[in-house]
Amino acid sequence: MLLLFSIAPTLWIALNSFQYEGAWSLDNFAEILRSAFYRQAFANSVWISLCSSLIGLATATLVSASLRRVDSSVRDLVVAFTNMASNLSGVPLAFAFIIVMGTNGALTLLLRQLGWISDFSIYSQGGLILVYSYFQIPLAVLLLYPAFDALQDDWQDAAALLGASRLTYWRQVGLPVLMPAILGTFVLMLANALGAYASAYALMTSNYNLVTIRISSLVAGDISLEPNLAAALSLLLIVILVGVAMVNQFLIKRSYHAR
Repeated sequence: MLLLFSIAPTLWIALNSFQYEGAWSLDNFAEILRSAFYRQAFANSVWISLCSSLIGLATATLVSASLRRVDSSVRDLVVAFTNMASNLSGVPLAFAFIIVMGTNGALTLLLRQLGWISDFSIYSQGGLILVYSYFQIPLAVLLLYPAFDALQDDWQDAAALLGASRLTYWRQVGLPVLMPAILGTFVLMLANALGAYASAYALMTSNYNLVTIRISSLVAGDISLEPNLAAALSLLLIVILVGVAMVNQFLIKRSYHAR
């Protein structure tokens, strides 16, 4: 199964990315690197992925820490909601945001009447970050919540008896223990956002330049079909994700060494 659904498609992408007009060549990559349009697509994808991942990670860390301090009924309710919300993505998620926060969305009209917003548009970079953050937060909560079980309740009490403040406890004890899980969650969120397509396309169609939208237009566009160029874009995206994963593993090893 791993060979069929992971290794074989990756090999197909790698081989076809070096095909240009029926011959082996690096021209696909040269065209991408020379094109300001494709460079902008990578910049936009990385920026939105970073922003939504950081927002999701910060929110999920606070939520996961708070869940350990509430009643089990509230905890179960929040975990059930995050399970449900993590499955709401793609076209249904974009449609829901259009209804609620579109130009004539219910929440948009309400906030305009209250004078809290004036020129916000869901069909913008900020709107995309908001949509991405929505499906990033539940995923991060589900990944981080079990990691907080590694923190013993008496550790904070012991630190307080030794004169450490709550901030000192989290800086020197809590966060170092949680750092491998936090870094691993961040990488998964970054990969999740970089590979997202359906929500962005349903919300923006082709009006915003993202790598996944450019890949789709090259293999299913109405003007021209360039599957080899799409394969080159996909391979570069894979290289970015592998690079991020390698940095993550390096930081995790350092965090374990520091402990």
